[in-house]
Amino acid sequence: MQHIIVIGGGVVGLASAWWLVEAGYGVTLLERAPEVGSGASYGNGGQLSYRYVSPLADAGIPLKAVKWLFQADGPLRFKPEADLRQYRWLASFLAHCRADVNRRTTAKLLELGECSRRAMGQLDLVVPPESFHWRDAGKLVVYRSREVFEAAASKPGAGQVWSPEECGAREPALAASQHLLAGGIYNAGEAVADCHAFCLALAGRLREHPRFRGFVHGEARGLYAERGRIRGVETAGGLLTADAYVLAAGIQSRDLAGSIGIDLPLYPLKGYSLSAPIRQDDVAPEISVTDFERKVLYARIGDRLRVAAMVDMVGEDLRHDPKRVEGLTRQVRDTMPRAADYSQVSVWAGLRPATPSSAPIIGATRYDNLWLNVGHGPLGFTFACGTAAVLADLVQGKAPPFGLDGLTLR
Repeated sequence: MQHIIVIGGGVVGLASAWWLVEAGYGVTLLERAPEVGSGASYGNGGQLSYRYVSPLADAGIPLKAVKWLFQADGPLRFKPEADLRQYRWLASFLAHCRADVNRRTTAKLLELGECSRRAMGQLDLVVPPESFHWRDAGKLVVYRSREVFEAAASKPGAGQVWSPEECGAREPALAASQHLLAGGIYNAGEAVADCHAFCLALAGRLREHPRFRGFVHGEARGLYAERGRIRGVETAGGLLTADAYVLAAGIQSRDLAGSIGIDLPLYPLKGYSLSAPIRQDDVAPEISVTDFERKVLYARIGDRLRVAAMVDMVGEDLRHDPKRVEGLTRQVRDTMPRAADYSQVSVWAGLRPATPSSAPIIGATRYDNLWLNVGHGPLGFTFACGTAAVLADLVQGKAPPFGLDGLTLR
């Protein structure tokens, strides 16, 4: 039985490990934190948006980005670094800011989203949905600008178009702010869930699998390559060896790949989330809501309201910026004033490993026993099961379920 080491214990690494053991491989998972799912997977927005996969790079975004930088509570912050990787990523991102490129990437991500939806469904008997607060909530994207709303509503297959009054009536959490809206677009079939709870549940099932060889908790310091193959993973405890390796370590993948001369086009987009308890008399959203212009996501996860937002390009800085937290809390109170107990908010920040195109990178490298499953950005939970299923096919030498143009390192 071939032995594979998966590097990374977030939702992408755990899903990769599961699909590989199910494909017949012996798998060891290496994770630097004491607990799996404690990095970018821990406090994310919780939305499983299989049909709403709009890439960040698009025509008009550079001009919007300049405006956002001057807004006190704008969705974007930028801090120049003494790191050429930041500027190379930005240059590539700007090259992707074209309508035709956005359309091609969106079409590919929709294929991946459908693959992910089916793959998540295959886990129902393995990881019961109730164990990670899964709900088929549907998704409502609300717009504040009449022009932007009408443009979105005019697209073929956009979804159900709701007036501001319908938004407030069908989602009472928005009733207090419906006068600020131009309208909304609703799609059924989108879900919400607790990504961290999913990670813990899947890790539990992995431990029970006869082909799973266990978790190793330690820092991966680099990859050791010789004669076109990876010979091991350098850790504080020594060299870990296997027949093949999967790199799924979030933003850490960038440095690990760099240790063997592979330049991964990843940058950490820092995002924040707030979690607040829902009291008996609160009017929390039943539908998953995205505030389009403000780039704020709202989701009821169990008995808590999860709010996620912001794209901060500040390097690998995980510190909480009080001004960003205050600004997000203010926007949440304005939009959903009675949705949760905002006096009991807990704050989280995570680094989402994004590619310039917003498309993850799956598959082979120039080393014949090193595979990639990286670059999911803010859609790691959404795409994890799909990219894991595709990866397992590729490792076995099978054809993927759809064309991977735009989703590989090459």
